[in-house]
Amino acid sequence: MKVVVTGGSGKAGRYVTADLRVHGHEVLSVDWVRDRGLGSAAIADLTDYGQAREMVDGAEAVVHLAAIPAPGIRPEAETFRVNILSTYNAFAAAVAGGARKVVWASSETVLGLPFDTPPLFAPIDESIEPRPESSYALSKLAGELIAMQFARRSGVSFVGLRISNIMEPDDYQMFPAFWDDPFLRKWNLWGYVDVRDVAHAIRQSLAVEVSGAEVCIIAAADSVMRQSSAELMAAVYPQVPLRRPVRGNETLLAIDRARHVLRYDPQHSWRDHVDIA
Repeated sequence: MKVVVTGGSGKAGRYVTADLRVHGHEVLSVDWVRDRGLGSAAIADLTDYGQAREMVDGAEAVVHLAAIPAPGIRPEAETFRVNILSTYNAFAAAVAGGARKVVWASSETVLGLPFDTPPLFAPIDESIEPRPESSYALSKLAGELIAMQFARRSGVSFVGLRISNIMEPDDYQMFPAFWDDPFLRKWNLWGYVDVRDVAHAIRQSLAVEVSGAEVCIIAAADSVMRQSSAELMAAVYPQVPLRRPVRGNETLLAIDRARHVLRYDPQHSWRDHVDIA
């Protein structure tokens, strides 16, 4: 397919763009900064609809990753403004330009991160009530609603990925610093995802047939910790009910829906990069 990737110079975008090209897609990477290593083909400010429309016109699919990527980087109102405008413009331009599918980065933060208030249950899945605790998370939740309405009105398929904390292989060297204190990473239930599995999830999202607007959690199959997930919950969130038994180090950000809908099958773990002894 001819695919436009917004945010193609970002942490995930670089891997996604490369992965799609390796698998035969024609990819236009769009960002508001140029990554010299990747050589982004186009510079655009997606908060301007005209620029967004020009970038995605004629694409068969749009992968929308462009955003201020986390809370605390910009003022709250500015984060919301940039993220919600760029998301609306990317979606509207994709529909107007004839795209058949939009895959985009929502966020695990809509689930209630940083869990200063304990989650309602675990493992968390897509049925949990959204609880955005920052303007960043609110912008992502609003994006899910926008996607739902664009899909209803246009017939274009939208897939929103609630992506966990993205890690590149070199990032795994910091994981041992988490192991002695389970409270250090409680903020997202000890979740993470390898950037290569993010690329896999996006490629799968483009390949499968989806009707309307879907939302799936994308995480690694395991946690960042050596302790079992049941032990971690008992130590940090003893009041939170486990909806089902959890096995070993399995993720507490449930990926069952992604496995079923997208045929997502994460292949990468920090355990392949760090000596656990």
